Amino acid sequence: MERTPRSWLAHLSAGLGLLAVLGVLCFHFPEQLTSRDFRAVYSEQFARHLLLVGLVAAFVLGTLAILRNRDKRVALVGVVSAAVAVVLGGATVHFEAFESTPFSLGLDWFVVSLFFSALVFVPIEKALAVRAMSPLRPEWRTDLAYFFMSHVLVQFILIAVTASTTTVSALAAFPALKAGIQSLPVWVQFLLAVFVADMAQALLHRAYHNVPWLWRFHAVHHSSRHMDWLAGSRIHLAEILLTRSMVLLPLVVLGFSAQAVNAYVILVGIQAVLAHANLRLDFGWLEYVLVTPRYHHWHHARKQEYVDVNYAIHLPLMDMLMGTFKRPPRGEWPAEYGVMKLETVPRGIWAQVLMPVRRTRVFEDHVGRD
Repeated sequence: MERTPRSWLAHLSAGLGLLAVLGVLCFHFPEQLTSRDFRAVYSEQFARHLLLVGLVAAFVLGTLAILRNRDKRVALVGVVSAAVAVVLGGATVHFEAFESTPFSLGLDWFVVSLFFSALVFVPIEKALAVRAMSPLRPEWRTDLAYFFMSHVLVQFILIAVTASTTTVSALAAFPALKAGIQSLPVWVQFLLAVFVADMAQALLHRAYHNVPWLWRFHAVHHSSRHMDWLAGSRIHLAEILLTRSMVLLPLVVLGFSAQAVNAYVILVGIQAVLAHANLRLDFGWLEYVLVTPRYHHWHHARKQEYVDVNYAIHLPLMDMLMGTFKRPPRGEWPAEYGVMKLETVPRGIWAQVLMPVRRTRVFEDHVGRD
């Protein structure tokens, strides 16, 4: 029997409705649910307007889907969620001034980041896709769960990374070198920070592939069978902590300014999404200068000759220096993505989180199973 295509209107309504509920909860419990650092980036008025847009869109799109008799249950989730958000106060929730707490969840970071990432990348990937693929492709829920976990726990991750890097950097003192770096213009510091951080990450990335116990964690990231803007979120929490600590450590030890480090962090966020995106773009000679989607897609290819190449995150120069640079013939894209032994990675976020510490090496319900 032919499968009925999913309704975009219904799923957009459901997504926006559920995000609206989360947004209202952020207004009710800002101390506990919103990230202290991210709150400084946006205004209260912006958040209220964004929430109002989401509520209206969820109602309208869900109602249209129901009237068209398309995925009515999914559409009903959107309409009911939006109604719940309104009952909870909608965009009019009032709250008093509050003190910043040392620990809080980044639910606001998740809501805003997911909304704008989908708004930008879903239509771009639709127009410039490597291969035609719905945003609701297989295992999208798993990758969305990783996206949720990494964003909601962002403050705890930052605290852990800051603690580890500060402790180690305190043991190393290079006042003359720090002074020299800090005397450079911020844009020069930024370029130097990209070089230093990418060198650290490329070396660690290669270790993930060649040290068996590290590969158990990194295999989770490579288990994605579909490459798009959401696939890059599939990273084990232990790998997130280790990678960010090892990459930020040299930047802290060498004394790069906060502006340069913050600019680098923004670049990482953008390029991590872009490198995994389902975008068929020909960057030509720029593939020798910057890591592009095609360059990184081949690193995820299920092809033996690409297992140990293209480790750089920003600059292919790192792979050239390590002897791991491999540029495929122009215009060619991988036929298949994922780990070479599909049966070694289970499906589902919780099974994957526990996988590295389990004795089991082969799973019946694995990522390659239909």
